[in-house]
Amino acid sequence: MKWPWRAKTRAEAKAEADSGTADGLAFDEESIGKRIQERIEAEAKAAAAAERAGHRRMVERWGDRVVDWQGWLARSPVGVDLLHWWFDEAELTALVGEERYLERLGELLSKAGARDIAAMGLGCTRRVDRACRFAEVCSRDPAPGERLASHRHGEVPGACSSFIDCYSKHEIDVTFADGDERRSVLLFRDHPGKAMLWVDGVRVGEGHWLDKGGFWEAERFFTIRIEGPEDHPEQGLGPMGHQLHNIVSLLIHDAERGTTRILVPEPGESWTDPVLDVRDGMGRVYPTREDRAADGAPDRIFPLDEPEAG
Repeated sequence: MKWPWRAKTRAEAKAEADSGTADGLAFDEESIGKRIQERIEAEAKAAAAAERAGHRRMVERWGDRVVDWQGWLARSPVGVDLLHWWFDEAELTALVGEERYLERLGELLSKAGARDIAAMGLGCTRRVDRACRFAEVCSRDPAPGERLASHRHGEVPGACSSFIDCYSKHEIDVTFADGDERRSVLLFRDHPGKAMLWVDGVRVGEGHWLDKGGFWEAERFFTIRIEGPEDHPEQGLGPMGHQLHNIVSLLIHDAERGTTRILVPEPGESWTDPVLDVRDGMGRVYPTREDRAADGAPDRIFPLDEPEAG
């Protein structure tokens, strides 16, 4: 008599396995293959469901337009970090404070490429009042060996060359130069006394009142108007819509040398819209853009490679 709890002998266990009935289960190749296939299909369905759920959350968080930038964002070194920092402002500000939030925003924008900023949804050279609508073109890489033009407009691989934030309280202004090798990042923040500026990732103009936007000259010098001397004889309220008073000074940052100089008008110099002109290694400062266009006599001439000149 065989007791039910008696351990099977090796020979008995082998015989049952060979017959395909060990422990009452079928172990033929067909059933094993079926089970493997069922598991593969179940895992594929679960992965597809997770992908759909992730896609829904992505669209809910960042909007439909970000879908067209997925190919670029998958390769970008900072694009996704920038998106998170931009869209999660309230939570991050509560966590790290407004000052650190702004500093990090400036740092990320200073590292970002034009396509990263386009993916954020800022207005561009083509239309400052709306996000890029041509991601299928602008998200592409430029042609191999092609140098990006410093001023790019419209549907173009690599995206436009400048971006304006018309809707947030930060009033972001990002401008690329020298084939995107250089960039300026300005957070105007509704007041020249609160404005923050980075040029090639370096804070510039701290402690000064900054105008709402600056200009690149000769792909190397970033210029921006700042507050002028209070005791200038022509000092007073500027024209309607201007951010600074009537007479202003000019900040010039040499991105190649990493140096900054500030030129302040003398009592006899009427700098209402000063502009730098670069020719033959010399800097020429005209009191207005109209004066430069007329090629009149500049108020200042100085050698550009001498930081203390002028």
